[in-house]
Amino acid sequence: MPEAAFAQTPAAVLKLKGLQAWYNESHILHGVDLDVREGELVTLLGRNGAGKTTTLKSIMGIVGKRSGSITFHDRELIHLSIDRIARLGVALCPEERAIFASLSVKENLFLPPEIAKTGAMTADRIFTLFPNLRERLSSGGGKLSGGEQQMLAIARILRTGARFLMLDEPTEGLAPVIIQQIGRTIAELKREGFTILLVEQNFRFAATIADRFFVMGHGRIIDAFANSELPGKMDMLHEALGV
Repeated sequence: MPEAAFAQTPAAVLKLKGLQAWYNESHILHGVDLDVREGELVTLLGRNGAGKTTTLKSIMGIVGKRSGSITFHDRELIHLSIDRIARLGVALCPEERAIFASLSVKENLFLPPEIAKTGAMTADRIFTLFPNLRERLSSGGGKLSGGEQQMLAIARILRTGARFLMLDEPTEGLAPVIIQQIGRTIAELKREGFTILLVEQNFRFAATIADRFFVMGHGRIIDAFANSELPGKMDMLHEALGV
């Protein structure tokens, strides 16, 4: 029998079960079930307001009120603080990028400490992935283009040593040529063994790099499927996403 017949699906490193989340009195997530396997790229799709960003923030511990279960390598995160979650190797690159305008590119890049046990990505490797940053090291963060800010935001979380990356809308507002560059970089990180949970409105971009998709609506997962099933899901996606 061929060896491939014994191949097993990689274990899930992240599992959400019945995740609920609130902002003050606003109930945003209503029982989200989701899993991400070792070394894969999962994309979370949905309209604005569906709960995608809240899901990422809940995993990271940023949302104040949560219930249900969030496990990472079988460790429960639901009651852990942000810093303890980060030390497990989880990182969030936020939609707003959060670049400090008054700091240089170099200062922004080296601001986060190396906190995950796996070890930080070296500066040389980062500059191989993002050559623009090497050329702009002394520039102020506020003087970067949107694409350069996005590169810096991703590079900064790689410096922490995290191997589980959550990227929130990394292509939003960027020119097509920069979107292609970001896509190549994300694909390279996946080849290097990073596990990635991506929130992305640009469905066509996500389709080129994702292994699996989860579709959200009104704070719930309404469908989940592999990239190979995509052709048969287009009608549902047009209805769910309005694309």
